[in-house]
Amino acid sequence: MSVPPSPYPTLTPPLRVPRPLGTDAPATCEVPYFEPVRVRGGRYRPLRLLLHPGRALAAGLAITAAALVAAGPRAATDPPHAERPRGHPAAGQTARRHTPPVDMVTAPVRIADAATVRLLHPGDRVDVIAAGDPAAGGRARVIARGVRVTKLPEPVDAAAESGALVVLSVPRATAAGLVGASATARLGVTLC
Repeated sequence: MSVPPSPYPTLTPPLRVPRPLGTDAPATCEVPYFEPVRVRGGRYRPLRLLLHPGRALAAGLAITAAALVAAGPRAATDPPHAERPRGHPAAGQTARRHTPPVDMVTAPVRIADAATVRLLHPGDRVDVIAAGDPAAGGRARVIARGVRVTKLPEPVDAAAESGALVVLSVPRATAAGLVGASATARLGVTLC
């Protein structure tokens, strides 16, 4: 069975003949001559170590430290060539437990000496000291160590006689001790 020719002309793309390899690259150009690049002091390096013994000592210490770190700690009971997996405790050792972060709270504390509070700035670290009643034989004791000052509220003129307020960032357990001490003793601060 023959197919009748179509009345519409068919468009076929012209055939492209591939070019020989290498003819589509640009023409080569000549690279100009230039002097070779030389690194200064390469052949005098061992001589420099002899002239500067401090450099040789520093290089030796650095290599020794790197070797010690790579070797890692070894128990006295381990044989010299014993391999144990890294990251796991050896027999008889306990792994360190992850300690949870300390729960910090802000605690307003009234310091007995208002002039001392004027020396403080937010971000300072202070020790809070409770002064006991000397007539009752009370001694001064440290209530909180190295706590951070977060805020210094503006003093009220009437409250200047009774001290000044300081807002501290302390662990939750220490905050309870601060509140208890402020009810029974006069509090002071020292800068850390």
